[in-house]
Amino acid sequence: QVQLVEDGGGLVQPGGSLRLSCRVSGFINEYYSVGWFRQAPGKEREGVACISNSDGNTYYSDSMKGRFTTSRDNGKNTVYLQMNSLKPDDTGVYYCAARQYPYCAGHVWNMDYWGKGALVTVSS
Repeated sequence: QVQLVEDGGGLVQPGGSLRLSCRVSGFINEYYSVGWFRQAPGKEREGVACISNSDGNTYYSDSMKGRFTTSRDNGKNTVYLQMNSLKPDDTGVYYCAARQYPYCAGHVWNMDYWGKGALVTVSS
């Protein structure tokens, strides 16, 4: 059974940084990809970033490029989302999700497994 558990959410001031982690378990092999999504209050969920667990290639939503970086630590089965220069508009619930497909390509945001989410609040 595939499971994803996010950690690292919290309150941060505008301009600050935060790193989310997503521990992944249950895949039978390394050929999967992990995506990050966020849902701001009153808005639809949107894709943020994707990383291939097998080769580390990444893909970012155009609006997220430059401030957000995703990475992985295969030894810990964990994926990270580093968020810098945070703005109040970045407030929302951040989810990690995964699919049994090794590339961040095609229908890159179509994921099969989801974590429960981590709340990020950017406020002074």
